[in-house]
Amino acid sequence: MSAPKTSPGRSADATGFRPGARGRLVRYAAIDSQSDEDSPSSPSTAIQLDLLRLLETELAAMGAQDVRLTDYGVVLATIPGTVPGPTIGFLAHVDTAPQFNASGVKPRVIRGYNGGEITFPDDPALRLSPEDFPYLAEKQGHDIITASGTTLLGADDKAGVAIIMTAVRHLLSTPDIPHGPIRIAFTPDEEIGRGVSPALPEDLGAEFAYTFDGGRVGEIEEETFSADAAEVTVTGVSIHPGFAKDKMVNATHLAAKIVQTLPQAVMTPETTSGREGFVHVTDMTGGSSEMKIRLILRDFERDGLAAKGALLRQVCEAVQATEPRATITCEIRPQYRNMRYWLEDDTRPIDLARAACRALDLEPVSIPIRGGTDGSRLTEMGVPTPNLFTGMQNIHGPLEWISVQDMAVATELCLTLCQLAAGD
Repeated sequence: MSAPKTSPGRSADATGFRPGARGRLVRYAAIDSQSDEDSPSSPSTAIQLDLLRLLETELAAMGAQDVRLTDYGVVLATIPGTVPGPTIGFLAHVDTAPQFNASGVKPRVIRGYNGGEITFPDDPALRLSPEDFPYLAEKQGHDIITASGTTLLGADDKAGVAIIMTAVRHLLSTPDIPHGPIRIAFTPDEEIGRGVSPALPEDLGAEFAYTFDGGRVGEIEEETFSADAAEVTVTGVSIHPGFAKDKMVNATHLAAKIVQTLPQAVMTPETTSGREGFVHVTDMTGGSSEMKIRLILRDFERDGLAAKGALLRQVCEAVQATEPRATITCEIRPQYRNMRYWLEDDTRPIDLARAACRALDLEPVSIPIRGGTDGSRLTEMGVPTPNLFTGMQNIHGPLEWISVQDMAVATELCLTLCQLAAGD
């Protein structure tokens, strides 16, 4: 497969994509769309439908075909091919993370960033410093988007949505760009591991696909954590505390003992990096009669993930043995698996992404993701789907930021992939 003489991104000049990407992210980020792990519905929150319906309307207005919102909460659309080629897909998720406040997001654009500390109007004590985040130091002169200090921004993954929508508009308004059929999917509930319905691979109808849900420019992510979720339920013996001697079994004490018995010094997110996995307690709820502990288990290898599940069960059994009057259960369910296991057998989308980066004078960098994407599940389900950069940084917190220029480069990458896939 040869590189294009001029990619659609380069011929249009990345600066032309900045207004569209910037305006879309600011507009989309202001729409509340946080997911909720406790909800059984799909999408897990009705507010995600506000953004999904908007995207459905915008795609139809642009002239995309086969636009629909599925009953499982995914917006699908087709960009018809202008030349023969494989059908490829582009995906991004609309939900924002439940871990931090995401209601009432007020995006702001800092034009021509001067290289110093960035302050926040709604939290004057908050500082975003290039000394703490060296990648920010590289963005002097860029237009930087942040929130106002009391919420996350939601660039994860509304930046991906904005990038794909900007590319779609360019493709549909420039019919002389050679590309094969393209399928678009905007998913809900990625942040809680429920973004890929069993129906999605067939409904997407792509030979391979890409999520735009990554970080630094040039990063192509082809390896993710494997992930399980666990819930431990501790049921004690409840009685009036005035008459509790030798009768009460306090579930909160036993829950605390479980957490403290886990090897925190070597196996938590804050003590691990690189290819090390972890066991992460995400929340504890309840009271003296019953407590629930939620955890996520992460490792790059299947054996390592299984070992972490076995360790958690052993800890629960050991604490149970100290108090036979209590009942402690541990349920572990799969979430997603390392996409590397399947991408090693089909390298087409990785090879194409690397070629597209080089066509844009970018050196591709492949790093393992200490997390996962919708592409993890899609790849496991038969649609090879690596993850590509958007520029987003410091996600899931108030210091989240992104460069508009980085988003424009990601838009170029999307368009270049379309042309390369068609073998132009």
